[in-house]
Amino acid sequence: MSEDALVERVRVRAAEDGEELGAGVGSAEVAGVEAVVGFTLPPLLLRLYREVGNGGFGPDGAMLPLSGEEPSVVSVYRGERARSDEAAGVEGDGPHWPAGVLPVLDWGCGMYAAVDCLRPGAPVLLFEPNAVGDDWADAWFEDAPSLAQWLDGWLDGAGWWEEEAMADESRVMEPWPDAAARIAG
Repeated sequence: MSEDALVERVRVRAAEDGEELGAGVGSAEVAGVEAVVGFTLPPLLLRLYREVGNGGFGPDGAMLPLSGEEPSVVSVYRGERARSDEAAGVEGDGPHWPAGVLPVLDWGCGMYAAVDCLRPGAPVLLFEPNAVGDDWADAWFEDAPSLAQWLDGWLDGAGWWEEEAMADESRVMEPWPDAAARIAG
């Protein structure tokens, strides 16, 4: 499916779900966000925030706004990175949030869907801190190999958060293999 068709499917689904979407973000806001986070946002993620709306769509209608209203992608990213930086070198804690990984959806209980903006395809990761033992890398999982595939899963009702998928015990989310290196980096 083309990116144009995917963005249109997202827009239609958001409207069908009755989500009240704010206006999309403009170029000035995107430039400001990229200056704050220190990297370029993936093209598909930008299109969603420009063409669908500034959050309020996606699984559970819960995509965070890019910036502005709190919590936002920028405020959560900055907060997690600051806490992660503060914890560096602290015995029993340590850093937990890698640079370049933007939280885009708050699942609750400290869990986030996050887009790896530094890898091709913008893989979607799950940050699940509630069962972490001694290593924060254990809190990171690969949800989808790309943002496009993650959106397709939502649109097709096949995401892990769907009731049927949750009941499928054979379905296992794989740990993010780059977690330890990216957290330390």
